[in-house]
Amino acid sequence: MRRRDILPLLLASPGALPAAAPKLKITSLKTFVVDAFRCNWVFVKIGTDQGLSGVGEGTTEMNEPTVAAAINNMSRYLVGKDPFQVEYHTHILRRESYWRNGVILRSALAAVEAALLDIKGKALGVPVYELLGGKYRDRIKCYANGWFSGANLPEEFAVKAVATAKLGFQALKFDPFAKAYLSMSPAEQDLAVARVAAVREAVGPRVDILIEVHGRLDVPTAVAMGQRLAPFRPLFYEEPVLPENLRSLAEVKRSIPLAIASGERFYDVERFQEALRLGGVDYLQPDVIHVGGMLETKRVCSLALMEDRPVSAHNPNGPICNAMTLQIAASTPNFVMLETMLTDVPWRKDVAFEDLEIIDGEMRIPEKPGLGLELNEAEAAKHPYMPHDLRHYTGALTAIRPPDAVPYWRLGK
Repeated sequence: MRRRDILPLLLASPGALPAAAPKLKITSLKTFVVDAFRCNWVFVKIGTDQGLSGVGEGTTEMNEPTVAAAINNMSRYLVGKDPFQVEYHTHILRRESYWRNGVILRSALAAVEAALLDIKGKALGVPVYELLGGKYRDRIKCYANGWFSGANLPEEFAVKAVATAKLGFQALKFDPFAKAYLSMSPAEQDLAVARVAAVREAVGPRVDILIEVHGRLDVPTAVAMGQRLAPFRPLFYEEPVLPENLRSLAEVKRSIPLAIASGERFYDVERFQEALRLGGVDYLQPDVIHVGGMLETKRVCSLALMEDRPVSAHNPNGPICNAMTLQIAASTPNFVMLETMLTDVPWRKDVAFEDLEIIDGEMRIPEKPGLGLELNEAEAAKHPYMPHDLRHYTGALTAIRPPDAVPYWRLGK
C-alpha cells in the first residue's frame, strides 16, 4: 500500500465507527433491586431512542438501595447523551461526584458502564469482549463456591466436596473459619484445620482447594493459620486480614509459604498498584462491580500482567455481573479462574436467561452481541428488595444458599 493510501487511515479518528453503526440517544434509565437470599441484586436498564437497550449490575452485597439511588441520580446527566461514548461518560460522572471514589459510586458506575457497553456491542453486532481488545480464549476454568452450603462438621464438608468434584470442577473454595473474628481459640483453630484436612483427603491431590478468610483475622492469627494449613497445599489463601492495611497483608505473605489472593474490597486501581508494590498479593481479585466496571478491571489486569501476577476475579454476585466478568475473562491473557457459585435462588434463571454451559470445569464464553443476556423486568418485580444481614460473624456463614437453590448453568460435553 502506498503512503498516500495509508494517510487517510492514520488521520481517521481512533474511535471511528463503521458507516452502518446507528446513531443512538439515551432516553431512559431504570433500576431494579432484586432479592437474592444472601443479598439483593442491583440492576440497571438503559434505553435508547431506537429501541435498543442495555443492562448492567451494581450489586454490593450491602447497602443496595443506596447504590440504586446513586444510579438513578446519574440519569440527569445520561439522558440525551450518545451511549457510544462510554469512557467519556463514566469519567465525567466520576469527576462530577466530587468524592470520586467509594464502593457506592464505583458500583453505580460499573452498572452504567456495563449497560452502555451492552448497547454498543448490540448495535455493532459483537460481544463486549470485542470492545475490550478481542477474544483470548473460548472457555475459562471455574472454581466452585457455595458448594459447602449447610456444612459444619469436617465430614459434611468432605461429602459435599466430593459431590462437587464429580461435576467436573477442578477447584473448590471455602471458608473453614466459622464465626472467627481477629483471634481464634485453640479449639476453633483445630476445627478449621480439620475441615480443610477432610476436604483435601476427600478430593485428593489433583483438585485445587482455595481457602477463604473474608479478611477476618489479625496478623498473628492469620500467620498461625496459614502455617498450619500449608501442608494441605491450598492454591491460595484469600484475604487473610482486614482489607484496609496493605502492610499487614504483605507481612502475612512474608511469613507463610502460601500464595495470597486479595482485592475483592479494593475499589480503585491504585489499591491494587500499592498491594503489588508492597509485595502483598499473588492472585489479584478485582470485582468488576466494586472496582468501577469492565474498563477499570482491564486496567487492574494490565497492572497484574506487568508484575507477572494472575487474576481470578471476585464473582459471587448476580447474572449480569457474571456476564460482565466473562467478558474480562475472554479478553485478558492473565485471567486464570472464574469464581462460580454452584447454585443460586431458583428465580435467577427467570430474571435473566444466561445460557451458561460448563464443560470439564470450564465455562464457555458466550458469543451473543453485547453482554449476551436480557433482563426480565416482570420477573424481577416479583422479588422486591429484602434486607439481609451478614452471616460472617454469626456462625451461619455456610448458610449462603436457600434450601431450594438450584444450578443456573448446564453441564456440557
